[in-house]
Amino acid sequence: MDELLEILNDINPDADYETNEHLVDDEILTSFELVMLVTQISDEFGVSVPSEAIIPENFNSVRAMMDLIERLQEDE
Repeated sequence: MDELLEILNDINPDADYETNEHLVDDEILTSFELVMLVTQISDEFGVSVPSEAIIPENFNSVRAMMDLIERLQEDE
């Protein structure tokens, strides 16, 4: 999870990723930042994030993102 928090802080250091559970819904992460995030997740965690997985439910919180990453790693 530390790697993911580091990526998120590089993208938007002003956000509270530890407690916020509405990062996409509240537009804390913009669509451009989400594209950057998906690219960095793919590179850092060695997974391919399919377009159908890029939905708010998978990116609204750090826990949701880690759950997605873990599911994708299992499928690899």
